[in-house]
Amino acid sequence: MALRPLDPFFFILSLFLLFPSPSLSDSTTQFCSAGSEYGGVSSTRILIKGGTVVNAHHQQLADVYVEDGIIVAVQPNIKVGDDEVTVLDATGKFVMPGGIDPHTHLAMEFMGTETIDDFFSGQAAALTGGTTMHIDFVIPVNGNLVAGFEAYENKSRNSCMDYGFHVAITKWDEGVSRDMEKLVKEKGINSFRFFLAYKGSLMVTDDLLLEGLKRCKSLGALAMVHAENGDAVFEGQKRMIELGITGPEGHALSRPPVLEGEATARAIRLARFVNTPLYVVHVMSVDAMDEIAKARKSGQKVIGEPVVSGLILDDHWLWDPDFTIASKYVMSPPIRPVGHGKALQDALSTGILQLVGTDHCTFNSTQKALGLDDFRKIPNGVNGLEERMHLIWDTMVGSGQISATDFVRITSTECARIFNIYPRKGAILAGSDADIIILNPNSSYVISSKSHHSRSDTNVYEGRKGKGKVEVTIAGGRIVWENEELKVVPGSGKYVGMPPFSYLFDGMEKSDANYLSSLRAPVNRVRTEAT
Repeated sequence: MALRPLDPFFFILSLFLLFPSPSLSDSTTQFCSAGSEYGGVSSTRILIKGGTVVNAHHQQLADVYVEDGIIVAVQPNIKVGDDEVTVLDATGKFVMPGGIDPHTHLAMEFMGTETIDDFFSGQAAALTGGTTMHIDFVIPVNGNLVAGFEAYENKSRNSCMDYGFHVAITKWDEGVSRDMEKLVKEKGINSFRFFLAYKGSLMVTDDLLLEGLKRCKSLGALAMVHAENGDAVFEGQKRMIELGITGPEGHALSRPPVLEGEATARAIRLARFVNTPLYVVHVMSVDAMDEIAKARKSGQKVIGEPVVSGLILDDHWLWDPDFTIASKYVMSPPIRPVGHGKALQDALSTGILQLVGTDHCTFNSTQKALGLDDFRKIPNGVNGLEERMHLIWDTMVGSGQISATDFVRITSTECARIFNIYPRKGAILAGSDADIIILNPNSSYVISSKSHHSRSDTNVYEGRKGKGKVEVTIAGGRIVWENEELKVVPGSGKYVGMPPFSYLFDGMEKSDANYLSSLRAPVNRVRTEAT
């Protein structure tokens, strides 16, 4: 997807209007500007020398100068006459915006347990892998959105990097409608998620989805869907149990790609009926991808988000005779058979799909064993926050499927644009936040649960080797990962509010007007008296 040209005046104006200066923000939620209490190298001035600076629209050999958490200059041969500047040599390496993961679940209560990674451990893992911001999902408390948001405010107090929130909608009434408006106007929420799966808990029906889509449109908030037909999945689960299939393979067999495709098509058509943008989370199958491709070709504003596990894994692991191994791959929608992942990679490289998430939702082997005798009780979720950037670079850039600029687009910039925080995030530009990574394309890595930073005792990418490693991560203007050493402490992260009406809403009023003018109704009819 091509980026619109960056107007310098708009860029500076947007920074002042939308995002307050760090010096004016609540100091308790910022990376500290002095001292080492909040982790990271204490210098607030950093000069990155000699690297290839990569943005979504171009790359260049240049230096990057950072001061007080903000990128001040990006140009060749920057000279700073001060000994108190930390200088990083990036010769032969790529200097890129930190990754933004649009889809995570930290400290989430789900299926009778809670994800093993909280906001500190999950974010710490993310930073070591080059992700400097993520957007988590707030789950309502008994359907109450504000109560859910407040609960997640408490959960995130131990954060160590920037984060935002989406909010799930699990019921509908006037209170929910009012809460949506409050969250958008007062709390920096600009997206709401609707689950078409998980019957009996999170699932919504079509009438609720329609109400939610209409409300999202009026608020300028992006509607997001987990697209699986929950009723059919419930039937599929019963069918597997009746056949005596109780292991992890039953999970995949009970919710085949056709059910993901059906729900994706239904959500797309309802969004078209309302005329509002739609974001499909964790696109895992060709069936769902094809529906998104058709909608986008017709001009509909639909965003497709594949996740790392769906791009590079296949479902053969679910048939492993070792339950511990098989169960760690259980997620929803399921990881698909061979062929789906490569098709999703192709769609991502050609712009049919727009950005990459993880659906990081980790449970350890003890938690997964809750479903030892019944796959329906295995907590759904896999890891990915730490591995995403490395795996996408090796799998897609290393193979020549995409360029370095494409990599920045799908791992950072497009997410920032969709959720209306670009160019504060997702760019190496003067005035942008100093969330920066230095990636060495010649450095190798091996993924292991013994060395990863997640609290989980398993890893779905166990043993995978690759090239292209993040050697330095700078978050909020502080060096937090360097020389294989992580320097962060709980409470040093900050919440990033996201304004409504992103670029996806451009032209909506005109298309609504065109629709009304096309109706040729109501027809003025002459009433005649009956004789």
